[in-house]
Amino acid sequence: MPGDTICILSPAGKIDPELIERAASVLTRWGLRPQISAYAADSHGRFASLRENRLHDFQNALLNPEVKAIFCSRGGYGAVQLLEDIAPEMIRNNPKWLVGYSDITLLHAAFSRSEIISLHAPMAKQLAEHPDDEISGLIKAVLFGGRPKYRVSSHELNRCGTASGRVVGGNLSVLSGLRGTPYDYSYDGAILFLEDIAEPLYKIDRMLYNLRLGGVFDRISGLVVGQFSDCPEDLSMEGTLYERIREMVKSYHFPVCFDFPCGHVDFNVPLPVGANATFEVTDKEAALCFLE
Repeated sequence: MPGDTICILSPAGKIDPELIERAASVLTRWGLRPQISAYAADSHGRFASLRENRLHDFQNALLNPEVKAIFCSRGGYGAVQLLEDIAPEMIRNNPKWLVGYSDITLLHAAFSRSEIISLHAPMAKQLAEHPDDEISGLIKAVLFGGRPKYRVSSHELNRCGTASGRVVGGNLSVLSGLRGTPYDYSYDGAILFLEDIAEPLYKIDRMLYNLRLGGVFDRISGLVVGQFSDCPEDLSMEGTLYERIREMVKSYHFPVCFDFPCGHVDFNVPLPVGANATFEVTDKEAALCFLE
């Protein structure tokens, strides 16, 4: 809401400090009060800062009652190093928005486990470089209380049907790292969305088998397949990437939508993780509508 404090921090990879400052300026224009955490613009190897510093920033923002949203500056690798020291009750007792994607999938899963809705969405670079485009507008709309409704054109591999449930998911590689841990999503009745970047098809196939053999596809109510950027096709794998996914889930009956606009692309729509939604796939379109 206007006047709310939103903390920008860097729980994983390092970022150009200028992008943080420019993103903060956009948030100010929106009527929010951006607060840049102590180590957000720090640098330590590939990380934004030492683990203890990144954890300090995250815990401080989470426990500060004045902070209404945590805006991650970027993904990269490193959020997993914080999970053990972010107790579920710490999240549950301090509900607030968490904004980010890619490696931030780990934190979305932790928030979802604590039954707190978070926002899978672009981060500081998006706001800094495209402050007035449609995606930035959609992020603002959700932060100010809106619930998005998306309709996308039909894809030839889609499977028609209807579903409803909590929306969970994110980066497939990151999700795979959570499998078998207490930090993984609860998939019962959920609408699962997946995306990834720069992974060979055989590794994606392996990760999808992990979901299938682990019973995830037996429990979900719908599957939203997003963008798999810079993932080269491999004819030796007997089909395109999307065809491999369709083959992986052909024995199930939930609706499936391909080519949804989420992932490591410019048009990466914000998705409230943990929020309830309806999902309908027809011959003409696929609709994912979040409920108020």
